[in-house]
Amino acid sequence: MKWSGRRSSENFEDRRGMSSGGKTIVGGGIIGIVILLLNTFGGENVQMLTPILEQMNQGNSAPTEQRALTADEVAEGKFIEAILVDTEDVWGKIFQENNMQYERPKLILFSKAVETECGSATSASGPFYCPADQKVYMDLTFFEELKTKFGAQGGDFATAYVIAHEIGHHVQTILGTSAKMRQMQQGKSQAEANKLSVALELQADFYAGVWTHYNQKMNNFLEEGDIEEALSAAHAVGDDAIQSKIQGHIVPESFTHGTSAQRKAWFMKGYKSGDINQGDTFAEIR
Repeated sequence: MKWSGRRSSENFEDRRGMSSGGKTIVGGGIIGIVILLLNTFGGENVQMLTPILEQMNQGNSAPTEQRALTADEVAEGKFIEAILVDTEDVWGKIFQENNMQYERPKLILFSKAVETECGSATSASGPFYCPADQKVYMDLTFFEELKTKFGAQGGDFATAYVIAHEIGHHVQTILGTSAKMRQMQQGKSQAEANKLSVALELQADFYAGVWTHYNQKMNNFLEEGDIEEALSAAHAVGDDAIQSKIQGHIVPESFTHGTSAQRKAWFMKGYKSGDINQGDTFAEIR
């Protein structure tokens, strides 16, 4: 994809190479797998996971040393910042068209561990959005895992899709959708609550598609193969694909993010329509 030449963003922070300081959750082994399964491409579960994992890791710490970023890491940061700028432009335009004000979130790159208002997390969490501080957190090693362990095609637009999905969670926070979903989950069985979580995640995929539609219209930045990269990433993080890879069978009632087919379909619906009003994923479970 074409991405060079974007302006810098005051909402981007690169913490890679910085000492995390203090106590953090160690996310290796089975704990890391649990976090990845429950929280891949979503920020809503971080708050629920944090107290449980803190108890499991009581007394552990993961100190890191400060170091200078490599030239490749600097280039990676510039790319991530360029995508963030594109999300700011697109969602600013969409909100303005709907007589609303878009509140820009921050995006934090980190290595190994990070402290957030939603609690501590490690790279095993995958990219996530924290509604408490309205920030997206990413350790870029996730994308290598996505390719090597979950079979995603990779590529720069796969990364762009992930960022756009997490920004979609920010849009849901601003619009009140996330809070409404949590209210709807109260008193529901686990299976019913999971269906609501799936609807929230699929809507974030839809918003990623809407962003892609607008960005292509405004900037003409897509190149051949970009959409295929996004769809490959969406397929790799479907609940059915992850469960098949990890445990050899699927349990539909435990899905929290949607199947591979659903995730791809809602991304494409957003991309083709560019209409934020067509993203009522909750209608499918009413």
